[in-house]
Amino acid sequence: MKIPILLLLFFSAVARPDPRLANSSRTERAGWIYVHLQGPPRVIGYQDGYLLAPEIDDGIRMLKFYLGRTTHKDWNFYRDAARRMFWPKLTDEYKAEISGIAEGLRDRGMRYDSIDITALNGWMEIAYYYLPKLRRDLRMGRTENDAPGNCSAFIATGSYTSDGRIVMAHNCWTDYIIGERWNIIEDIVPEKGNRILMDAFPGFIHSGDDFAENSAGILVSETTITQFRGFDPRGIPEFERAREAEQYSNSIDDFVRIMTTGGNGGYANDWLVGDTKTNEIARVECGLNRHKVWRTRDGYFVGSNFPSDPAIINEETVFNPRDKYSSMNDRRLRWEALMREYKGKINADLAERFLGDHHDEVRNKNGADAYVICGHNDEDPRGVRQWGWSRYNPAGSVQAKVTTAALAAKMEFIARMGHPCGESFVAKRFFLAHPGYRWEGKFLHDMIAHPWTLFGGKN
Repeated sequence: MKIPILLLLFFSAVARPDPRLANSSRTERAGWIYVHLQGPPRVIGYQDGYLLAPEIDDGIRMLKFYLGRTTHKDWNFYRDAARRMFWPKLTDEYKAEISGIAEGLRDRGMRYDSIDITALNGWMEIAYYYLPKLRRDLRMGRTENDAPGNCSAFIATGSYTSDGRIVMAHNCWTDYIIGERWNIIEDIVPEKGNRILMDAFPGFIHSGDDFAENSAGILVSETTITQFRGFDPRGIPEFERAREAEQYSNSIDDFVRIMTTGGNGGYANDWLVGDTKTNEIARVECGLNRHKVWRTRDGYFVGSNFPSDPAIINEETVFNPRDKYSSMNDRRLRWEALMREYKGKINADLAERFLGDHHDEVRNKNGADAYVICGHNDEDPRGVRQWGWSRYNPAGSVQAKVTTAALAAKMEFIARMGHPCGESFVAKRFFLAHPGYRWEGKFLHDMIAHPWTLFGGKN
């Protein structure tokens, strides 16, 4: 019996999958999608785009909708900005990886190009730094989307931890419509540089909310500097420098050099960095024209969107460090109280508890709102004036990660998808109580809190 040529071609394709996918894999667990990517840059990109095609497509479609509504600019604006400002600044390595992502998407039937993926990686820099600069330059005044402050984090070492070694933890704060999709864990083994384990938004070549560890023992986290005002379109995009630092840093000095060379001011952060080889930790505050570094082998650094360097505060932000009632300073005081109370005991279990903490240090009360480490702005009638968030805005903590020197030695970390306190966000119930947000219902779904789960391991 003769077999039709089309059937022969079909069976041949099934029997021989694309060789570029040979060293890659995708698994789903506890609300996370874990992908292993390995090879040269374009191959890593292809694996990323192919394995995460549905999630990348959904993420871009959501951003087109959400940014159009919240920033009043369509996706063509973001593409144009990415083409002009970002693409020419990328190294050949990351251009190849981004091109590979686009190619993987196309092989799954999705029509995106390298500029779409560049805009995706840099959308926060465009929306919250470049666009406000344009509006200020046109004398349109302060805009509500100026540099929002997202995330809560700490890193500790020496006499503060139970074994004297580094412990690092971070929870991501953002709008739930975005955060419910921030559920990718990427295990990347590149041709050059260090292996990376990080969380990420679909289609990112960097972490984005920034929690990563590498095979050289470097641990990286950050929280955003809120109310930051600087941006230079001629500079190197933050997402390029962040990925380079995650991949090529073998020391804290390497990290500082990469992150402070040629920066554009976009997504300005206070980075919390550790080196498990030396047991040293650092706080690296990156502005546009200024940066400052603090280092210790016995102490802690915390992050909740506050800057610390007086020069950066005065020259590059409109932040008020004396307003203890702001979410940023309130959470800072809570972090410092936790560090004092649990000095000498801090470990992974306590870090998980800290990230789900609901105590308001300034007002001395407990409850889920936008002024505690585990943020729940959707349950807060006050809103957060510093970020332009209105009352009951569906935003706050969306996931969390914890690592230690011992876990990092095995290229592992612990992660929880959903509010780190374990409370789930139920969209239908929220929309019934707050119908003014029903417009988000096209893309905003339930955000279920899953259990803390271990990811990673030796390759």
